[in-house]
Amino acid sequence: MAKLVCHLTIMSLSMALLLPLRGQCEAAATAAATGFHVVGTTGATTVAAAERSCGRKTGKRQQPQVEGMFVFGSSLVDNGNNNFLNGSGVRADYLPYGVDFPLGPSGRFSNGRNVIDALGELLRLPGLVPPFADPRTRGGAGLHGVNFASGGSGILDHTGQLTGEVMSLRQQISNFEAVTLPDLRAQLLRGAAATARIKGQDSFQRCYLSKCLFIIGTGGNDYLLNYFNPRKNGTEDGPPLAEFTSSLITKLSDHLQRLYGLGARKFVIFSIQPTGCTPVVRAFLNITGAACIEPVNDAVALFNSELRRLVDGARSRMPAARLAYIDSYKIIKDTLDHPAKHGVRETGRACCEMSRTRSSSGVLCKKRGPVCRDRTEYVFFDGLHPTDAVNARIARKGYGSSSPEHAYPINVKKLAML
Repeated sequence: MAKLVCHLTIMSLSMALLLPLRGQCEAAATAAATGFHVVGTTGATTVAAAERSCGRKTGKRQQPQVEGMFVFGSSLVDNGNNNFLNGSGVRADYLPYGVDFPLGPSGRFSNGRNVIDALGELLRLPGLVPPFADPRTRGGAGLHGVNFASGGSGILDHTGQLTGEVMSLRQQISNFEAVTLPDLRAQLLRGAAATARIKGQDSFQRCYLSKCLFIIGTGGNDYLLNYFNPRKNGTEDGPPLAEFTSSLITKLSDHLQRLYGLGARKFVIFSIQPTGCTPVVRAFLNITGAACIEPVNDAVALFNSELRRLVDGARSRMPAARLAYIDSYKIIKDTLDHPAKHGVRETGRACCEMSRTRSSSGVLCKKRGPVCRDRTEYVFFDGLHPTDAVNARIARKGYGSSSPEHAYPINVKKLAML
């Protein structure tokens, strides 16, 4: 029976996409015969992709390697959600952000692509993953993934509140659960009879959701805007570093288990970058030259080591899950330590002129301010975020590197094939 339901799901998905009009008519006939109602929407899964999701072979034509990507985290992976938060002080919806991006300023904190865009290209997704907060990201628009990330957010609920309105990681997952998940299920399986609907949900999990990647890139703001920020509560007192880090890992583990309970099976988790080497941290302490602030790097390195240990132990709590840990810390640090090898000239300064407003905190570019001529020669575009070239390198290493120094225990390409 399970195989029959999965087959009927594939049929219903296929019929909605072959020809805009004829396909809808045929789908209606199929729905009448099978009890599954098909919603014909642009951007829905192709026949070959649906067959692949249930383990069927596809033709020679290249297909997306995953059904979609669902992204959670902070500004390093945010692609425009904060544009729709009226109270947000962390936005990148103005030039020079997007100066090298086809859509111009889009809310991505880079001159061009962020790491999610570059990874999506490697996975052959048919287009950019849309931001959840955009009202247009409903229905078929989300079938290849949705980005929930919010610049300024962290693992802790209160991280980023000093920057204005943000969507915490908890809220991001709630948005997935309450809005996107039911929407996707309705798009793919709507209209089944009661008993068939229960089976249909199992089919939805097995044939679609388990074939998607769930990407998490967060944690840096919990140190930058929380642990190392005395303004967070008017005092410099706080828990010891080890205790604070342990608390972050525990809460992140809870968030991963929540996603697992909602059907996530394939996780890609990014480490925190070498925050002590970023222009904003170095400028705050008036550091010149190429030196990094090692106490800050030591703190995030402790988090990263615990995060990697979390990946090792995740199977005991989530037995059907598979995880890939991408060490963006080491990938960026290698670029900083060996710039000539990577065609980089500037490792310490931002490419753009920094904003001096209080809300920017030395992180964001000045609106319509000047930028460096050759962005490929810079590691950081603004005070915190990498350039398009560095984001692409992180994505390439995470996707295809065979070194556990970059991707552990497997890379994203192998994870997608499981």
